[in-house]
Amino acid sequence: MIKVLTYGTYDLLHQGHINLLRRAKELGDYLIVGVTADGFDQARGKINTQQSLMERIEAVKATGYVDEIIIEEYEGQKIDDIKRYNVDIFTVGSDWEGKFDYLKEYCNVVYLERTKGISSSDIRSNKRNINIGLVGDLTFLSKFEREGKSVNGVNIIGVFPIDPTDDVPKNLSGLDVVTNDYDLLLSKVDAVYLYFNPKLHYEYIKKALLTGKHVLCESPITISITELEELQKLAKDKNLILMEAIRTAYSTAYHRLVVLAKSGVIGDIVSIDARCTSLRDREQDEKDYYKAWTSFSYWGPNAMLPIFQLLGTEYKQKTIISRLQENNAHYDAFSSVDFIYPKAVGNIKVGKGVKTEGHLIISGTTGYIYVPAPWWKTDYFEIRREDSTQDKRYFYQLDGEGIPYELVSFAKAIQTGKDFSYISMEVTRSIVNLVEDFYKDIGIIKI
Repeated sequence: MIKVLTYGTYDLLHQGHINLLRRAKELGDYLIVGVTADGFDQARGKINTQQSLMERIEAVKATGYVDEIIIEEYEGQKIDDIKRYNVDIFTVGSDWEGKFDYLKEYCNVVYLERTKGISSSDIRSNKRNINIGLVGDLTFLSKFEREGKSVNGVNIIGVFPIDPTDDVPKNLSGLDVVTNDYDLLLSKVDAVYLYFNPKLHYEYIKKALLTGKHVLCESPITISITELEELQKLAKDKNLILMEAIRTAYSTAYHRLVVLAKSGVIGDIVSIDARCTSLRDREQDEKDYYKAWTSFSYWGPNAMLPIFQLLGTEYKQKTIISRLQENNAHYDAFSSVDFIYPKAVGNIKVGKGVKTEGHLIISGTTGYIYVPAPWWKTDYFEIRREDSTQDKRYFYQLDGEGIPYELVSFAKAIQTGKDFSYISMEVTRSIVNLVEDFYKDIGIIKI
């Protein structure tokens, strides 16, 4: 029996994929297909898949050409699979000509001519084609625009500086629409991304939704639970997407560690310690109304994310302690929050006027997960045990700030009308509840 092995993402399965699988099958008697896992695709920089792993597997199976399907999850797996399955022929499309010649040491390598004029990237681009406008702090929006270019079919075409006195960076000045007129921007786009003082979110989100535009908004979406509920209802009534943006939630490493922690790999979770601090732009944040993020509103959502996602949002008690900036009674230089659960505790420490180690530690009854600073954009974490020989390290590539990952989910939600956010409604509400308490000075212990 001649065994043939090939790999692919097989997103939005098309005739080109089917032709390649048919020809691969004709090379031998038994065809094994490796479908790449979402995490491995993201680690390789392929972040534009529109279908889940199971959807892609089912599509490949339905072609009728495949005898066995396996999942590709790590670098170097091809050699392992060739040995494990006693493969005679490895085959792949001719666009990879020469790339896999190193496998000739283990089996025959055949490059198959691809079907011309068909590609998943083109299909994704034509299917999606969403025009997005950026609103807010130009320093961050410049970074957002650069990273957002890698997402097929998502076109960032305009920018509205929240502060009209800001100089527009070079990469943003070349966009089709550069304007200080928010209404004009809304008339040219399908959706907007918002990044500025959360006190102002409500009015800008509402105007966008009322004009039929989807909204991706940096967390917290609002500083009032009443405003949040109003905006969510408005979005639902108009069949629009209102999605919270916390880049960490979409990074491969973070998502993987949450899945592992929930699986019981460290036993029962007893404690979570999340720290996020920075000193950059502190004075600007204190003074600039348009860009003003308190320590709590800037870092709080990130730090609360793993606690709410792993321990839930039904805590029994919380305690907020804040150190205010000496020259500004409304700006916290540092805040700490303790969450008490029936059988666990969570703690966050956030600051823009105090610096500390920015790690994440998830403690369990059989071990703990350690994520080094800056954990909110890590590509690496460890599971540690009492016996250090049992420790395990995990590595996942993160490109830039991880902005494309959340953009993919946002665009997918717009395309399908379904919720593809990695942040549940309960978590969003809990974040806003905490932020509202902070801004209303409810139960805050000041030091």
